[in-house]
Amino acid sequence: MASYNKVIMMGNLTRDPQLSYLPSQTPVVEFGLATNHRWRDREGNQKEDVCFVDCQCFGKSAENINKYFKKGRPIMIEGRLTFSTWEAQDGSKRSKHRIFIDNFTFVDSRGQDSAGSSDTNDYRNSNPEPPKDDDIPF
Repeated sequence: MASYNKVIMMGNLTRDPQLSYLPSQTPVVEFGLATNHRWRDREGNQKEDVCFVDCQCFGKSAENINKYFKKGRPIMIEGRLTFSTWEAQDGSKRSKHRIFIDNFTFVDSRGQDSAGSSDTNDYRNSNPEPPKDDDIPF
């Protein structure tokens, strides 16, 4: 059976990122993301639907998100969707979808330096090795 799990979303943080560390000292950050969908109904009235999703990121990317983002700031994320279930203290069953972030991108101009170039770098959650000299096509 084939499967593919990739999520790309752009929205605003609903709360400040919360950085913590796993027992292995791996940084992990959690935050909420809100995305909007606007449309007009048959009568021409403007409608809006908001989707709230919890997000989690690990490693150096987690530290960068914690450092540069706060509530209300836009972000573009790529990752995979997960589904967790648990039993609450009152005995009720709970569940939640969450996105584990692989990459993120700054989408506003707050990261501009003094020369005016916009910081739209893609921040990857892995550290790929640079190409060897013979692998470069020019």
